[in-house]
Amino acid sequence: MGITALVTSGKGGAGKTTITVNLGATLAQKGARVVLVDFNMGLRNLDIYLGMEDCSLFDLGDVLTGVCKVEKALVHDERFGRLYMLPCPQFKEINGITAQHVAGLFGVLKNKFDYVLVDMPLGVGQMMENAASAADLGIVVVTPDYVSLRNADTVDRKLDVCGLQKRCFIINQVDLEILRSGSVPGIEHIARNMSTPLAGIIPYDENIHAGNNMGSPVVLAADSYIAKNFSSIALRVF
Repeated sequence: MGITALVTSGKGGAGKTTITVNLGATLAQKGARVVLVDFNMGLRNLDIYLGMEDCSLFDLGDVLTGVCKVEKALVHDERFGRLYMLPCPQFKEINGITAQHVAGLFGVLKNKFDYVLVDMPLGVGQMMENAASAADLGIVVVTPDYVSLRNADTVDRKLDVCGLQKRCFIINQVDLEILRSGSVPGIEHIARNMSTPLAGIIPYDENIHAGNNMGSPVVLAADSYIAKNFSSIALRVF
């Protein structure tokens, strides 16, 4: 039975999709069976970050509404061994998704994969409640920004209320020069204000941004410091 991890944040641009893609790819590089699930109904991004915009025939909406089995909607990324993506609809809304639907989906995926990483929508709405009730782990992504920190804390508290006890956070887009200026919250300040363990710090790097836009996850460069960083984070998280 696999592990379902929700990757979430409280502010747009924090990098939860970047974390989902590169953390999942790292686990797959280590030999694990991994599926990345896009829960951003109508605003999907995983396919772009993986360079798979034109590779899916079916999606999460088709699975949840019974149009097809989950196997037909999975897209394999051969660059990373046993890494798969389950995209969500881009131009249609799926209404009536309940906690039971989500729990059933996670159950099926956990029987097929070692890790199910879910790229969550922003905020603390019904979709989060449904997913949190059936997940094993919550990963909150925060940036050195006071608004991001406040919202990340709100999201973390919501996950706790929903019963998701195992949680951690990752600080993304850390610019050391800006940190030294004192104009943004520092690492220690962020850690004091989050009530869960710090799993890792990811520095700002233009290669990450470029990789996202090119559909080439930065951990493809296996010997890079970024890839090694993600590998260390994966060990701490899982």
